[in-house]
Amino acid sequence: MRLAGILAGLLLAMPAMAEPVRLAAAGSLRAALAEAAQAFQRSPGGAPVAETYGPSGLLRQRIAAGEPAEVFASANMEHPAQLGRERGRATVLFARNRMCALARPDLAVTPETLLERMLDPAVRLGTSTPRADPSGDYAFALFARAEAVRPGARAVLEAKALLLTGGPDSPRPPPGLDAYAWQFQRDAADMFLTYCTNAVLARASNPALRQIAVPPALAVAADYGLVVLSDRPEAARLALFLLSPEGQAILDRHGFAAPILPTPKP
Repeated sequence: MRLAGILAGLLLAMPAMAEPVRLAAAGSLRAALAEAAQAFQRSPGGAPVAETYGPSGLLRQRIAAGEPAEVFASANMEHPAQLGRERGRATVLFARNRMCALARPDLAVTPETLLERMLDPAVRLGTSTPRADPSGDYAFALFARAEAVRPGARAVLEAKALLLTGGPDSPRPPPGLDAYAWQFQRDAADMFLTYCTNAVLARASNPALRQIAVPPALAVAADYGLVVLSDRPEAARLALFLLSPEGQAILDRHGFAAPILPTPKP
């Protein structure tokens, strides 16, 4: 009895573990925000973070339908802004990304020939699913820019695009496999338009894959937005951490453009 009383006293004396902050974030942020969540928990005033990742459009729909989320980090500005307008909360830009092309090892393609190869009827071109996943929206915006380079290109590219990821019914890779490297492993595409950060992760999984830069005439900016959906101080602190120099440096290390990262001193 005495031992039980001592243990009970110790438990009562221990500080209560803060309830995790519920973070919903774009799948392309998984690696960066997983590291940021750990760093935030170790920081003054930090707390554990319960992370949920997925296509931003589908996450927005789930949150709007009542799924709990306190911080929403999206791969575009529109989805968090829509939730923000509905709940009277502001959205901020916290990161940027770029689009790149991934190609199978034996596909001859360079930045200069990218549009020609995308238009080639023999080349299977994969994208994510527009509206459900901003990566798909950015890919189709790239198709719109291609129209100015080669009239008629937009219709051809939109018609041939294979919507392989990001949709509610998109096939999922086996556990532990990179989603984009898996598309080539299962021979679903010859080329895939995705974020450059995703392309780096895919090549880490399969170094034989080729990453091709999008030429300036076709380039599309990918702005990432952040909105706090809770009045809990821990949620606000997580958002501020992602906007802090430490949080922005983590995003930078993972290949994102960090717009609030301080300029290095000469």
